[in-house]
Amino acid sequence: MRSILESDVGFYYAIGAFTLGVFVVGLVGLWTVGSGGVGTRELVGLVVGFVLFMLVYIVSIAVRRLEEAEDV
Repeated sequence: MRSILESDVGFYYAIGAFTLGVFVVGLVGLWTVGSGGVGTRELVGLVVGFVLFMLVYIVSIAVRRLEEAEDV
């Protein structure tokens, strides 16, 4: 685990996985506790927004890897 966190890209992957885990735990908690509080439309909007955020995050990691490859 330590070797993964020593590189910048590995750290970004770990933070992305942690963010995804927090989001999933939050959705499960929202589904469990709030049986009628959030509608389907709002939930779909939340999930789509998060997926777009993660896509931008993944693209930024890819750009970072390309920058590192150019430095070599």
